[in-house]
Amino acid sequence: MHRQSKVSQRYAKSLLQFAEEQKAVKAVAEDMAVVAETCENSRELTNLLKSPIVKTDKKIAILQQIFSGKVGTITSKFFEVLAKKKREGIIGDIAKAFTEMYKAEQGIVSAEITTAGPLDDATKAKANKMLQYFGDKTELTEKVDPSIIGGFIIRVGDRQYDESVANKIRNLKRTFSKNTYLTDL
Repeated sequence: MHRQSKVSQRYAKSLLQFAEEQKAVKAVAEDMAVVAETCENSRELTNLLKSPIVKTDKKIAILQQIFSGKVGTITSKFFEVLAKKKREGIIGDIAKAFTEMYKAEQGIVSAEITTAGPLDDATKAKANKMLQYFGDKTELTEKVDPSIIGGFIIRVGDRQYDESVANKIRNLKRTFSKNTYLTDL
């Protein structure tokens, strides 16, 4: 784990502890989800926050303007603390770390399903049935990747269940290449 992620972890842990003391964990978790998504989707914001040229008070003003009405008081004050400590450049990383810690504390398992196109009801039902193995609190995110041709791939932590057409084709190729007598055809 590199240094910056350790710093992000420490700030996230401190924020989680403070949110628990204030009995506002769920609200702060929702705020951090918004912050993480915003930072992930805005390279310009991330670059601005990391820029040594932009002054701290300007960064605070920009954060307050972007997240005004979207985050609560605790999160807004947290932005100020980060800016004063010159850590505003890792706000996105802290938000991600906070979200992971919150999910772990709540027993929420994150799963990702990859399909070749939009997820249909039959595939979603099959995936949800498989995810029951991991418990009641499973959060499923969808991803589209046309290269898998069809079927689906489910990832939960370091486990993967690959029912994609592309995987089945790879397995068939492997089977046929092992049977050398078929290569003479």
